Amino acid sequence: MNVRPDEITSIIRKEIEKYEKKIETVDSGTIIQIGDGVARVYGLDDCMEGELLEFPNNVYGMALNLEQDNVGCVLLGHEEGIKEGDVVKSTGKVVEVPVGDALVGRVVNSLGQPLDDKGPIRNTETRPIEVEAPGVIERQSVKEPLQTGIKAIDSMIPIGKGQRELIIGDRQIGKTAIAIDTILNQKGKNVKCIYVAVGQKQSTVAHIVNTLTEMGAMDYTIVVTSTASDSAPLQFLAPYAGCSMGEYFMHRGEDVLVVYDDLSKHAVAYRTMALLLRRAPGREAYPGDVFYIHSRLLERAARLSDELGGGSLTALPIIETLAGDVTAYIPTNVISITDGQIFLETELFYAGQKPAVNAGISVSRVGGNAQIKAMKQVTGTLRLELAQYRELAAFAQFGSDLDKEAKSRLEKGKRIVKILNQQQYSPMPVEKQIMILYASVNNYLTDIKVSEIKNFENEFLEYIDTHHRSLGKKILEEKQLTDSIKDELDKSIEEFKKIFLA
Repeated sequence: MNVRPDEITSIIRKEIEKYEKKIETVDSGTIIQIGDGVARVYGLDDCMEGELLEFPNNVYGMALNLEQDNVGCVLLGHEEGIKEGDVVKSTGKVVEVPVGDALVGRVVNSLGQPLDDKGPIRNTETRPIEVEAPGVIERQSVKEPLQTGIKAIDSMIPIGKGQRELIIGDRQIGKTAIAIDTILNQKGKNVKCIYVAVGQKQSTVAHIVNTLTEMGAMDYTIVVTSTASDSAPLQFLAPYAGCSMGEYFMHRGEDVLVVYDDLSKHAVAYRTMALLLRRAPGREAYPGDVFYIHSRLLERAARLSDELGGGSLTALPIIETLAGDVTAYIPTNVISITDGQIFLETELFYAGQKPAVNAGISVSRVGGNAQIKAMKQVTGTLRLELAQYRELAAFAQFGSDLDKEAKSRLEKGKRIVKILNQQQYSPMPVEKQIMILYASVNNYLTDIKVSEIKNFENEFLEYIDTHHRSLGKKILEEKQLTDSIKDELDKSIEEFKKIFLA
């Protein structure tokens, strides 16, 4: 076949015209030291603090120490097969996690990767794990209650939407139980919940997920978990990842509840990372900025202004104390960042009071703003009466003779304590809490035996559901105890007492 030279020339000319000169530059460096999940990389000139770096074997890392001649970074995966001399590429972006509705009902790790067997997560958006907290102008005051369904908390230590309320106490006395009950109580209330497990056992997290699934709470909950077997960097990232997932819904105008369980283990994970990166240790070997890691996390909880959609993110951080010592380093740090604390006491727990809330030390700095008026009307004197009861009970132990008034206070206190006792996984609607607390505060239970109080409570609420169903609706609609509601309540309590004592 004869091919003319001019044909060849035209083909070559077309190819040359199509050819585009493309040079792609990638900022890369070399590993000079690796071990214990920490790598030092030389040559990353334009690296940012918190930047995502690409290591061999599809492993990623995060830059944390920007030093004069190298970058110290932590690996977000296994270091197996990665060695000194390997090339590390810069990605040009900070660590991000997937966000959106696709995550609801799923169990994910600190990077938003699924840990359940429900297949891949189809999300379209990501958010950086670290963002600046909303400023003063972007917020509004906390004034709407976030009901926990727990009588002792909703009555005396109320939590509002956008608040940061610390749950603090020794191990195994019901801190997580309060958080899980609060999540269960959000069913049907249009509140998205995020449970972040940091450094927990896998079996513990599996049990919590099973409970949430059985109770139908996974329909509005995301579980972010970094278990005790995960590396320190992944445990460190978990709360920030959970917070970013919540902020997506908050900026969409929705209400979000985030539980950080627990920040004591989070601080230990950060200390591990910091010491491996050879940062200077401070008090109790924690680095100097351990206060800052928690403050920049918890400051992101807010109630946004109406101009920004009015969404809210409520944070319930959990701190574990040793032998009830709230004056230790991490507990005092987090107490000073939050808007109040629910303090659980070991002695109360073993005395049979559950939840073992110490009403004297516990406080909500939002207070009555986070309660409906009806609850405020009922519980105005509750904390004082409980404190007086505790004092009298301690005094009466010595067998002293008490006058008539002191005896009646003691008997009333016993009944209030019994009413505030509540089984786990059984949150109570606010209108029912108001009814039974109204009965106990207004001396309707003085002629009921202490051992019969729980029976009285259960049967009384059943009686109300059957014979005075409209009463609960009226309380929710009016949001206060009007004279007519009080009259109806008094009448229904008297009616039921006649039946109960017959």
